[in-house]
Amino acid sequence: MEEIALHILDIVENSISAGATIVKIMIEISKKRDLLRIVVEDDGKGMDEEEVKKALDPFYTSKKNKKVGLGIPMFAQMAENCGGYLKIESEKGKGTKVIAEMRLNHIDRPPLGDLASTIFTTILGHPNVDFLIEIQTDDKRVEVDTRQIKEIVGQEGYLHPEVIRFIKDNIESEIEDILKGGI
Repeated sequence: MEEIALHILDIVENSISAGATIVKIMIEISKKRDLLRIVVEDDGKGMDEEEVKKALDPFYTSKKNKKVGLGIPMFAQMAENCGGYLKIESEKGKGTKVIAEMRLNHIDRPPLGDLASTIFTTILGHPNVDFLIEIQTDDKRVEVDTRQIKEIVGQEGYLHPEVIRFIKDNIESEIEDILKGGI
């Protein structure tokens, strides 16, 4: 994967496949500390210690229709190549947290990619899953919580075209504003 947003999408899809009803995506971008930190946490079925080890093995997948599971191992390798790490914290029946940290200004760090479209498509594609997205820079913070939107418009109104347009425009403008100046 050539963009970090696609790695985030892959982990979120894993969370949803594991039965998550809420997925938290936290991204910290600090130029002052030369840090890019990505955390994806869910309340899915979780993994035991052996399954966590297997999740980091590129020649293992729990998916029946695939022969290998390259997503997490590729993300881990990318983080390590950029002076960082990837770790998985999980407990069977309680969920999983994937944490990746790397140097923001490392020459091998791929671009963040189209984070706004990735987040919007993920939210729209999984209306029965709640998402909490937090993006923080050295001086700004943005939060999108689909539970708040559903509280206002209801589950049925959540997929109304005007609500979808509002969510898309809001995500795009908030993320564009926080990432001004580039990373």
